[in-house]
Amino acid sequence: MAKEIERKFLVASSGWQEHADKGIRLQQAYIVTMEDRSVRVRIHGNKWARLTIKIGKSALVRNEYEYDLPMDDARELLTQAVGIVIEKRRYRVPHKGFTWEVDVYEGALAGLVVAEVEMKRETDLPALPQWLGREITGDRRYSNQALATEGLLEAQS
Repeated sequence: MAKEIERKFLVASSGWQEHADKGIRLQQAYIVTMEDRSVRVRIHGNKWARLTIKIGKSALVRNEYEYDLPMDDARELLTQAVGIVIEKRRYRVPHKGFTWEVDVYEGALAGLVVAEVEMKRETDLPALPQWLGREITGDRRYSNQALATEGLLEAQS
């Protein structure tokens, strides 16, 4: 079992773009949503797909299980989404020994830009790039699960 340890921030400026890779388009849908767990399907660039199960109440650390999924199954599961199918482009941005993932949301969530950094230990202290805005780790309104089921207006209030 893998542990997911991450911090999440709003993005305040476009400074990340000069160091970003070309990005990949993601589509993701939640098949099961509960307060302390979720089951999600994600299609990566229309080339491969993965099923992810996350369990845990902590915003910083959760148990995470991931499995490759046939594309036909993934596309069918998208049609079974609870709420909307999230569409976004994910960019990887290296910064002082850590890789930040910047998600630029599209479709119903257009305008939202969020960065997260995964850590090996809860005690890791990644240097924070200047282009970051307010930290939203633990603000469930900005979880993809809440964005899919409750929408962006709820998150921005």
